[in-house]
Amino acid sequence: MSNGTPLSKIRNIGIIAHIDAGKTTTTERILYYTGKTYKLGNVDEGNTVMDWMVQEKERGITIQSAVTSCFWKEHQINIIDTPGHVDFTAEVERSLRVLDGAVVIFSAVEGVEAQSEAVWRQANNHHVPRIIYINKMDRIGASFEDTLTSINERLNIKVIPVHIPLVEQDEFNGVIDLIEEKAYIFTSESGEEFETVDIPENYKEKFNLYREKMFEAVSDVDEDALELYLETGTIPKDVLKKAIRRATIETIAFPVFVGSSFRNKGIQMLLDGICEYLPSPFDREDIIAKTKDSSEIKLSPDPDGPLAALVFKVMADPYSGILSFIRVYSGSIKKGSYVLDSTTDEKQRVARLLRLHANKREDVDSISAGDLGAVIGLRNAYTGHTISDVNNPIILEDIKFPEPVVSIAVEPKSSTDQDKLSQALAKFAIEDPTFKIKYDEDTSETIISGMGELHLEIIIDRLLREYKVEARVGKPQVAYKEAISNSATAEGKYIRQTGGHGQYGHVVLRISPTDLDKGIIFEDKTKGGIIPKDFIPAIEEGVKLAAENGPLLGFPVYGVYVELVDGSYHPVDSSELAFKIASSKAFKEAVDRASPYLLEPLMSVEIIVPMTFLGEVINSVNSRRGNVKGIIERGNTVVIKATIPLETMFGYTTILRTITQGRGSFSMVFERYERIPSQIQTEIIKKAKGEI
Repeated sequence: MSNGTPLSKIRNIGIIAHIDAGKTTTTERILYYTGKTYKLGNVDEGNTVMDWMVQEKERGITIQSAVTSCFWKEHQINIIDTPGHVDFTAEVERSLRVLDGAVVIFSAVEGVEAQSEAVWRQANNHHVPRIIYINKMDRIGASFEDTLTSINERLNIKVIPVHIPLVEQDEFNGVIDLIEEKAYIFTSESGEEFETVDIPENYKEKFNLYREKMFEAVSDVDEDALELYLETGTIPKDVLKKAIRRATIETIAFPVFVGSSFRNKGIQMLLDGICEYLPSPFDREDIIAKTKDSSEIKLSPDPDGPLAALVFKVMADPYSGILSFIRVYSGSIKKGSYVLDSTTDEKQRVARLLRLHANKREDVDSISAGDLGAVIGLRNAYTGHTISDVNNPIILEDIKFPEPVVSIAVEPKSSTDQDKLSQALAKFAIEDPTFKIKYDEDTSETIISGMGELHLEIIIDRLLREYKVEARVGKPQVAYKEAISNSATAEGKYIRQTGGHGQYGHVVLRISPTDLDKGIIFEDKTKGGIIPKDFIPAIEEGVKLAAENGPLLGFPVYGVYVELVDGSYHPVDSSELAFKIASSKAFKEAVDRASPYLLEPLMSVEIIVPMTFLGEVINSVNSRRGNVKGIIERGNTVVIKATIPLETMFGYTTILRTITQGRGSFSMVFERYERIPSQIQTEIIKKAKGEI
């Protein structure tokens, strides 16, 4: 039981989609129909509950994931509304890590878009069961059939249509339920009232066509359903629902619902689908955790089991201090109790426990297995940390985040502003794992890095407004990486003689290229104790410290396998500091010898323009070192899919508007890092050094 609700009736779900597909509007409608709110919130009017930040209301987008709980037909639904913009992908990543299921929203006009594919892949990585909601059926150009085709082609998945739209004279009036064999006709503007009627005569042919498609899809994934379908030509309701639920939980098929959230149509049916088909904590596989001796254990969602909770988000609150958002996988966490941050091995006291509703909170005495909530009082408990019993340490798998791709220089106007800047940036770094800070000693500038221009724009806006920091802000720059072409060996020595003990560190490192995704891999290959084992961690630390600043432009070095092959020590003068400095020197020298090169972020770009502008837009892609991957016709418009270096995409919004007379739009998501052509690399280095 959690908050009085049996675990079998808890649903921890996320709302995920491309930007502007209607995530926040759908969540607002869910809160209204479940009685959580008493007024319909709209993004355009800036009065939504879930988008509560000033920056969210102004821009009409979700920036931070927001958590809330509501109840529907004896089920407790914990919802995380996630951002759709690629710059805030970390919010999606951390949410999917702790969710049991998700509603993926697609616009009936645009179908599957670039970020739709990205969030779908993220959900695949976390094996999250999903139901599909095709939204905006009221819009001009909406097509249920085209959207289904788009889903099949671009996501290559099996869908099970359980609802289809009822459209009369181009107006979306209701939903046809293929399982219940009924139609729901909406009769009020608020969407609360609808009539349940028989299938209209003019829809029977379409109903029968899609019902057969549903039978075929279910038969493909369930043997019992297939047997009945072959014998009788139909599948009973109870067998259908059971088969669809199993297929959804096992992520082998995905049921499809329809509606128009803005017009208040289809939400009650979606809520029924969430309760019917998405899993409870009981339905998910046991969580694998590790004990102190690194042995694996399986954890089931038992409130009386050993405590295991994951911190999936941290927020600096001006009134309460640090809020640690948690998902409890096993056991219960109680107000006033002592717990262990297993990641840092720190014993902590739980000052308060909260149930969350966007930026509003409700104090509770405990949070049990299968539930979400927040803790006040945990120091240094950051995203990805595990909270467990003091006497029973358990470690859950950490959350992995992408590296930032865009940087900006920030320079405070006074020493007072420097202090305020440092404090504010430190808080942002605690909250956001994809936000990085670096101080450039050569220029005395603070360099902040994030996932895109908008990400950093929001950070700067918050600096100026919330923290009243006066600062000069540079232009966005690409966050390159540096890598090596060849193997190389170098020696590093640090020897200092003083009046007392001196300093002595001596290492020989051999480096070679490896997988770029693996960063720096260090291995001690010395034998016979030529360097005591106590100094090896300091040598590795020195290598990783040196790797933060590559030789070309000072960007981090990736994809290097480092072997400690030789060295020496002094029984009196050797120290960790000496070996750290020696290994840093050796690593830098080895990288210099290994023909270093720059890597740049490549973006997967999707451009939607009227057909008449196709030629100009393709020219603009080619001029940006882009590579067109495909062109899809969609009525009078075309969708151009391309990969383009991020460095050439700054300011592209204005350029695209100019060449398409304001009728073109684009979206992009990070795809991969790739080596820069040598001629372009030379130009970038000269430009960075002010030589051109």
